[in-house]
Amino acid sequence: MVESTRIHVAGHTGLVGSALVRALHAAGYERLILRTRQELDLCDQGAVDRFFAAERPEVVILAAARVGGILANDARPADFIRDNLLIQSNVIDSAHRHGAARLLFLGSSCVYPRDAPQPMREQHLLTGPLEPTNQWYAVAKIAGIKLCEAYRRQHNFRATSAMPTNLYGPGDNFDLTSSHVLPALLRKCHDATRAGASEVAVWGTGTPRREFLHVDDLAAACLHLLHRDDGDDLVNIGTGLDLTIHELASLISDVVGFRGTLRFDPSRPDGAPRKLLDVSRITALGWRPRIGLRDGIEATYRWFLENHG
Repeated sequence: MVESTRIHVAGHTGLVGSALVRALHAAGYERLILRTRQELDLCDQGAVDRFFAAERPEVVILAAARVGGILANDARPADFIRDNLLIQSNVIDSAHRHGAARLLFLGSSCVYPRDAPQPMREQHLLTGPLEPTNQWYAVAKIAGIKLCEAYRRQHNFRATSAMPTNLYGPGDNFDLTSSHVLPALLRKCHDATRAGASEVAVWGTGTPRREFLHVDDLAAACLHLLHRDDGDDLVNIGTGLDLTIHELASLISDVVGFRGTLRFDPSRPDGAPRKLLDVSRITALGWRPRIGLRDGIEATYRWFLENHG
């Protein structure tokens, strides 16, 4: 990639896409091809094909997806599997047919089996049952990985799949009906502090362990992968460190200034008992995260106060 490379970031207004745009601009890439959902419906095959035929991007980063936490996955399973299958199929196929030189597909750590050995290695894909609470999203993302693999094998299309761990940062979704655990806890603690409430309800037992990566670190890892001429079909991106949901909730309450009680609700689902990525492949390629979890949460809370507070 050079500064004049035409780069299409699909999903540029989302958490991941906006971080990618920031990182690309900071690195001097100015020929970015961007479309909002209103301008280009990625579920519309004809519209996607016409876009690629007209714009001919050289590099495509597929960060667009229907995403959400346990509640959203449980409430709209058909939407999650249908929309993500359509987005992936349309973008990957059109990128190949209209001459893109590289494609980077963004997946999720939920593609690995619920009871996969920890930390989860790329080789653990499709070796066991998925976590039921997000299986619809996971199945679609697995299909995206295999689609990239198939196009690479049959057409020599340089498509790579990156599997990030749980992400957070500026631009996150803080809607309690559809957000992931970190922004949901941040929002709950903020609201409770403002209201003078004495407790915050937290789903589950607090014992599951999770890994969290700041979205700006993910963007840096994506650019690192795109600058390499070689590489694997599938690469985990994470910190290699995890903590319990109880520890996360305590850290967030401290950052926000909530001094009440955290009340864990075991009647609510925990999800997978542990999700930690093996990041030896990405570190062997020369990349490591730079943003610590507390620093990242503090920066995210400042962004929340400026934009939602």
